[in-house]
Amino acid sequence: MTACTSVNATTDTAPKTSKMQHKDGMKKGGMRGPMSQLDLTATQQAQIKAIIEAKHGDYKTDRAQHKAERAQMHQQVQTLTTASTLNDAAVNRLADQQAAKAKQRFIERIQMQHAISQVLTPEQREKMAKLKAEKMAKGHKGSEQRKMHGKQHQGM
Repeated sequence: MTACTSVNATTDTAPKTSKMQHKDGMKKGGMRGPMSQLDLTATQQAQIKAIIEAKHGDYKTDRAQHKAERAQMHQQVQTLTTASTLNDAAVNRLADQQAAKAKQRFIERIQMQHAISQVLTPEQREKMAKLKAEKMAKGHKGSEQRKMHGKQHQGM
């Protein structure tokens, strides 16, 4: 339930690519995904937008930091995998670091979803639960794309 929001009163009728919608979802285009089907009031939209912005902060700063961390992790993995002997202690430290990051992302996502849920009426929460269940029953486009991507790499 990581939907982007907007409280702009204007309507943007220009078609957008999915990349633009993702990048500019907080600025233009209103609610996306299941949130767009909840008939949110302007107040609710503003509250949800504030919750999401508080969670995500400064994208550009975070993106640069995450890119540097991924590069460092990649270098450490390369060093471990090309060494003549495997350093089990270093592998365990990297695994623990990755697990801690995943745990923190999970906690933050649940906290954000809870905060957004508190903005919704009971009827909207019920509708959101139904929409999520339908999405899970259909499967995610992203998971299908990952499966296809994995099959492409298996052939190499």
